[in-house]
Amino acid sequence: MIKFSLRCAQGHGFESWFQSGAAFDSLKTRELVACPVCGDTAVEKALMAPAVAQGQPPAQSAQPATDTGHSREHSPEHRPELAAKLRELRAHIEAHSDYVGDNFASQARAMYLGDIPDRPIYGEARPQEAKALLDDGVPVVPLPFMPTRKAN
Repeated sequence: MIKFSLRCAQGHGFESWFQSGAAFDSLKTRELVACPVCGDTAVEKALMAPAVAQGQPPAQSAQPATDTGHSREHSPEHRPELAAKLRELRAHIEAHSDYVGDNFASQARAMYLGDIPDRPIYGEARPQEAKALLDDGVPVVPLPFMPTRKAN
């Protein structure tokens, strides 16, 4: 698995995990990678700094850091808008899709193979199930929220 920093054509920055660089390219070509803020599918990889482990933890500074490295979209004044967009997305998915719970992987595979009719679904899959679906070319995308049935 690999995490990419991404940016849409509207300038929104976000991160997402992919099976591989080739998996990202395949999903992007099929316009299955979309900005979680505006839904734009014109998404490109953004410049990212590698995470490098150091032998010793850095010394704590008495001065608080002023630049956190976060993009403008992650600043506090933009979080309510992002939260509202996520609520909208959840409401839309829950209103227009069938919740299949732990049967997600088998249902998605059966639809992909043509064994059952296509319909919009959402649910849960174990990491190895999700990896197998992606490896087999089944178009699935992780949701940025827990289903209402699983949330407190």
